[in-house]
Amino acid sequence: MKGQSAGIGFFGLAAMVVGTMIGGGAFNLPGAMAQGAGVGSVLIGWTITGIGMVMLAFVFQFLANTRPELEGGIYAYAKEGFGKFVGFNSGWGYWMSAWIGTVANITLIFSTLSYFFPIFSAEHRAFRLIMSVIVIWGLFWIISRGMREAALLNIVTTIAKLVPIFLFIILILFAFRIDTFQIDFWGQSGFSWSQVFPQVKSTMLVTLWAFVGIEGAVVLSSRARHKRDVGRATVIGLVGTLVIYMMISILSFGVMTQEQLASLAEPSMAYVLEAVVGPVGATLINIGLLVSLSGALLGWTILATEISYVASRDGVFPKLFNRLNRNETPVSALFITQVFTQLVTIIALFSEQTYLVLSSIAGIAALVPYLFSALFGWKEARRTGTRSMLVMSGIATVYAAWLLYASGVEYMLIAMILYAPGVFVFMLAEREQGRPFLSRLQYMIAVVILLAATYGVYGLWTATISL
Repeated sequence: MKGQSAGIGFFGLAAMVVGTMIGGGAFNLPGAMAQGAGVGSVLIGWTITGIGMVMLAFVFQFLANTRPELEGGIYAYAKEGFGKFVGFNSGWGYWMSAWIGTVANITLIFSTLSYFFPIFSAEHRAFRLIMSVIVIWGLFWIISRGMREAALLNIVTTIAKLVPIFLFIILILFAFRIDTFQIDFWGQSGFSWSQVFPQVKSTMLVTLWAFVGIEGAVVLSSRARHKRDVGRATVIGLVGTLVIYMMISILSFGVMTQEQLASLAEPSMAYVLEAVVGPVGATLINIGLLVSLSGALLGWTILATEISYVASRDGVFPKLFNRLNRNETPVSALFITQVFTQLVTIIALFSEQTYLVLSSIAGIAALVPYLFSALFGWKEARRTGTRSMLVMSGIATVYAAWLLYASGVEYMLIAMILYAPGVFVFMLAEREQGRPFLSRLQYMIAVVILLAATYGVYGLWTATISL
């Protein structure tokens, strides 16, 4: 590795946090939220999410400051706190989440481009496939030139994507009507906890995907110019993004009713602004979305590459992920990541899977790393006697567990299907290191994963599980 002077600075780390969180999900928040919840339930959902995510951000800051030697972030935290197999699954889940999220963003890019160029519409699948090859392997070329250089480019795209978002918020503030905001405040059935609770649950997957990327600075900790910047970038990036998200989704209820928002096509933010200022509004937001998604694709590919490389360097992933090129880019990890991204993109382009389904699956895959990071934060708080962090990490743990519950059985089983191949990848890595395949505890965990995955495949095959 090069010296710290050549590392990624505070703004690069903060841009990685903001840039990976603000991808396609931000531009679809109004419609995605309204599909399952009234504005009252959305406010409750954001309150829960805000508390949970801020606590998680403080956990990441605490761990980055107290255990700076743990490079790779959420993978390293799980490994240090709960053993190599749990660490592997944390890294494997995060790696899959990153490139599945990339596929989701690619499908949304094409849907957005179809607004301007009909050839990008779903019926022109062969053209979409060709363009996906250009996008995916163009990213490979850019990142292979150097991780630091790619992170600097991510700063530019992050700034560019914030401009239309801020303009949207300003225009919506002027168009906001309190009488529209109050229509069906608790949904069409009015307030009752039995009605509100399912609505709040429905917001959880949406908000989860919106915040996947909070760990961006932590994952790149080994490349940070100054380790202290990692925690600061995480907290500042999270708080700023939270405010932006809440304003986008909540203010939209003052322009259109829940029923109207729920019926909007993707990206719903474009059509909200179109209702305010006309077609120019939709054009502006769609251009902003393209810039946003381009930056998110770059950021997510960087994170997927880095997490798999660090795990391979530690002997937890196979050695195949471990080769650097002359620019000190983990080129083999990058190549493998892009191969999987391309394969799943082909499947997505030739199926009926939507952006929302793919992003939900990516969000669920990231939950395991979040949960174990929060638990490790709690262990470290006990070890260091930091009482405030005991409370914060406890709240973050409960929040991550709540997200697992709120995601539903169907998505959890789908996640297990994704985790199942990892059992055999871990065994390959152990064999390369000359270690026994699985201990008794690891074997029990592996059996649970494989059984759940088998049931998930059976459910999809028999259509007893639907997404």
